[in-house]
Amino acid sequence: MFTTELFPELIVGLGEPDDAAVYRLDDERAIISTMDFFPPVVDDPYAFGAIAAANALSDVYAMGGTPLFAINLVAFPDGLGMALLTEILRGGAEKVREAGAAIAGGHTVTDKEPKYGLAVTGIVHPARIVTKGGAKPGDALVLTKPLGTGVITTALKSDLAAPADVAAAVAAMMRLNRTAAQQAVEAGAHAMTDITGYGLIGHAHEMAHLSRADFAFYFAQLPWLPGAFTYAEQDIFPGGMVRNALYYERWVDADASLQLHQLNLLYDPQTSGGLLIALPETAAFQLVNRLTALGEPAAVVGSVKAAGDEQGGRIQIEP
Repeated sequence: MFTTELFPELIVGLGEPDDAAVYRLDDERAIISTMDFFPPVVDDPYAFGAIAAANALSDVYAMGGTPLFAINLVAFPDGLGMALLTEILRGGAEKVREAGAAIAGGHTVTDKEPKYGLAVTGIVHPARIVTKGGAKPGDALVLTKPLGTGVITTALKSDLAAPADVAAAVAAMMRLNRTAAQQAVEAGAHAMTDITGYGLIGHAHEMAHLSRADFAFYFAQLPWLPGAFTYAEQDIFPGGMVRNALYYERWVDADASLQLHQLNLLYDPQTSGGLLIALPETAAFQLVNRLTALGEPAAVVGSVKAAGDEQGGRIQIEP
């Protein structure tokens, strides 16, 4: 028996997993609850803290909600130095403050490797929740941040990344999805998710499957961070790319003209990636124009198709 059957006020839970859990308080308010944490993806501790916070906050935005407060989640080695931890926490706190939310506490444990993230509580009107499962055939797909953070941060760990490429990736990862989500909700988004550890293909498959639809992406229209293709051609991928490909490739039909490194980029795990949004085609182009005018990255990158079978979830990659 699913939790939603035992607790009917749990609008979004394990029955159809989404970016966050949602619990209805009354006809006007529902609480969003989510958490995420991970080891450093960049060398600068302040940037790491800000990226981890933006990543955790993103799940609230992906549900169409507003963050209220957050709890720090910290694992930190003995002897590493409190100055580093202070900078990580400062980066996280300033990003949470930028989101209009508050740090309300936290918990710290000793670990061999530093890890940081947040448990975030947000709020949304029950009638305005945006889940993964609402995409409709005929919708267009909008992506709001460029891809490529996985290959770039992996190149950084091997001292192979150009400083300018790292700076562009850090800026993208630190960007909140707040404005993009707000504009998507106003534009009438049917479905929405954020692109993180399962890569574009993984999160798109989840969204398509829960919508009982299939997706098509146009590779030439996908936005990429500077340097992403350079490192992909050198096969500088994180291990998560291989795991994602092994699991999700069964649902993918790719045009034969696409090269292996191009396909691998679609499975590249992202950190604090953008939103993938399904909405009517006219509204999608209007949303992209609106976000561009606000200084936010956005592009129409694909479309929603009727499912080829009752399960849905297939992904077509066109040139």
